[in-house]
Amino acid sequence: MASKYFRYVPDFNYVSRVEGKKNINDYQITKNLFKRVKIREEIFNDLTYFTKYKIVGDDRPDNVAYEIYGSTDYDWLVLLANNIVNVGSEWPMSQESFYNYMIRKYGSDPNFYKPHHYETVEVKDSIGRIIVRPGLQVPKDYTIRYYDSGLDAQITSTNIVTEFTNYEYETKIQDDIRNIFVIKREYVGVVLDDLERIMPYKEGSTQYRADDLVQGDNIRLYS
Repeated sequence: MASKYFRYVPDFNYVSRVEGKKNINDYQITKNLFKRVKIREEIFNDLTYFTKYKIVGDDRPDNVAYEIYGSTDYDWLVLLANNIVNVGSEWPMSQESFYNYMIRKYGSDPNFYKPHHYETVEVKDSIGRIIVRPGLQVPKDYTIRYYDSGLDAQITSTNIVTEFTNYEYETKIQDDIRNIFVIKREYVGVVLDDLERIMPYKEGSTQYRADDLVQGDNIRLYS
């Protein structure tokens, strides 16, 4: 995440674990990374605050932030708007990363194009009723029989089953996570106001030192 987010993250003064320092009064200040913020539910559940965005190519969160907000400092806001915690698994892979992933999972290029699974296409009867829904995973030789206007009908796998290769399967997963939502520019200030309200510590604890600093042995106490 870029520096703008960390301006809002308060500090934690905890007992130093540096080797050689045995004095329990030695403290080290660090950012409390367990102190995370989320978008208020009344905003998160209201689509008027968001706009759809499709991640293109090898774009990273900072590229998207620059495209939408004119600054890479808002990469964290792109992630926050989509509840993305782990960029490595929840953000589309780069072309190089995707190729390396395919090699690790499937072994070699020829295996990319072997069948992964089979899915149905939509089938309707003569009056438009859906007999088979699309996208159902089925065996390669899947067939169905049904009555259409009182007559016995049969559809063979040739007309009902579509093959998906390993490459097509993995590509679809990547394509699906390319579709995200971003906070509209005019509402960025609302989120920043929330950060200023939520991030400061509250008085009342014996370890409270300031709105942006607490002191103790366990950082997790202040997540």
